[in-house]
Amino acid sequence: MSTVICTICKQREAFFFRPYSGESLCRRCFIKSIEHKVRATIAKYKMLEYNDRIAVAVSGGKDSLSLLHILAKIEQKYPKASLVAVSVDEGIRGYRDKAIKMAAENCEKLGIKHHIVSFKQLYGYTLDQIVKRLKRKGGDGLTPCAYCGVLRRKAINIAARDVKADKFATAHTLDDEAQTILLNILHGDALRIAREKPITDEVHSKLVQRIKPFCEVPEKETALYAYIRKIRFQSMPCPYASEAMRNDIRIFLNRMEQKHAGIKFTIFRSIEKIQPALEKAVRKEGLKECNKCGEPTTAEICKPCQMLRQVS
Repeated sequence: MSTVICTICKQREAFFFRPYSGESLCRRCFIKSIEHKVRATIAKYKMLEYNDRIAVAVSGGKDSLSLLHILAKIEQKYPKASLVAVSVDEGIRGYRDKAIKMAAENCEKLGIKHHIVSFKQLYGYTLDQIVKRLKRKGGDGLTPCAYCGVLRRKAINIAARDVKADKFATAHTLDDEAQTILLNILHGDALRIAREKPITDEVHSKLVQRIKPFCEVPEKETALYAYIRKIRFQSMPCPYASEAMRNDIRIFLNRMEQKHAGIKFTIFRSIEKIQPALEKAVRKEGLKECNKCGEPTTAEICKPCQMLRQVS
């Protein structure tokens, strides 16, 4: 059996084949390609200024820790920029505590300050407690992931403000973006796609701009990057994940990608093309501050506070 040589360096033996590009890559060229893609994505969408203070949302999983390591490497060339890691402890027993430990270990290794905020601290309940209370009450039709997603977004934004960040980076991969696009369509909320961009608009002084440097990197490749770089991460899936529709869409998209390489990129690029039209179709709503917690919202009471009212 003949040895396959790396498409890029033409010297070393390839270990990974990219079906969507036709490239065969050695370990060194694979690592460089991921880091180059992140730099190119940041430049393409003008995600960062040279002196930005960046809060990186670090869950302890492969995606967020890979992003933290790459941004730490990039930041070395920009001494006026600074990084801080932010973790949200939702309070999922036997899962999140281990992930937070992994996040802390990586932050210590990289010399990055680690800021932790918890659901219990912010909302008075852990996610486990929220799920139990909803089950006792008969629930409201929403999955634990629906509650977690809304409450996490608010928690990360508050944490990013607390550390005085100019931007906060999340490790949403190409897979996450494609899944979110289909989720919004299946939920009948297609216009919401207009807001789901690689860098969010500046719409309120209390909303820290969110950037997604991994938005053009497949999840499979962020995992491989973590393994090659020997980054220790939490590999156990969230115990609530299987209940969400996103899990079904993930399985569907992975099957489609196997049969039609590049389909996730096609979905992402298609939405980019129609995004300007979607933005025009969306009624611009001025943001006010929630009557209960003071966070930005389009309604009198923000969605997280509405959800917490169902719990109490």
